[in-house]
Amino acid sequence: MRSRGHILGRSFYERPTLEVARDLLGQRLVRVIEGRRLSGLIVEVEAYIGEEDRASHASVGRTPRNEAMYGPAGHAYVYLIYGVHHCLNVVTEAEGFPAAVLIRAIEPTEGIELMRAHRPGHPDDRLTNGPAKLCQALAIDLSLNGADLCAGEALFIEVANARRTTPQAIGCPEPPASVREEGEGVADDLVIATPRIGVRGDELARTRPWRFYLRGNRYVSQ
Repeated sequence: MRSRGHILGRSFYERPTLEVARDLLGQRLVRVIEGRRLSGLIVEVEAYIGEEDRASHASVGRTPRNEAMYGPAGHAYVYLIYGVHHCLNVVTEAEGFPAAVLIRAIEPTEGIELMRAHRPGHPDDRLTNGPAKLCQALAIDLSLNGADLCAGEALFIEVANARRTTPQAIGCPEPPASVREEGEGVADDLVIATPRIGVRGDELARTRPWRFYLRGNRYVSQ
């Protein structure tokens, strides 16, 4: 069981990172495990752009750890923090330019029982409300670093909506594919922009409003 809708293609990710980050909100992240789909609507993201961004892993230059950031757009960049937790990013812009969007939180829509098994003892609104939490819930690890998100295999992002007008409308039935081809995100009045959470670096890195989330969504990390 793989894609049920239009998978976001390479051209979606090859655009400027802030545009990609904004338009990822409301789209559906899908993980396929032994034929089972685990998915959720993306409700929170952060952008990291270039070696000059002191909050980015690329600020130290090209390394084995961040190699995927320098690769083609539309691939996964998965890394480990504290030697325990995984985080998922999607690579953006032109090959050779290190930029990516961190997926910070999703609203579960499919495979919730398996997510609960991966994160026992947590209420549903705490299963995926953080970058490491969603990776644990969806069993995303370093084996998926560099995975092609446009191939529709173990990990990909589907178009889940055209422009919505209310938070409640995000879960409505999908419009025709012709409306959704561009992966257009949710309505502007639903999107909040803030500085990124817990980043290091200079003042500019700490204050850039490069975190985007859906207003009023209970699955946002904080």
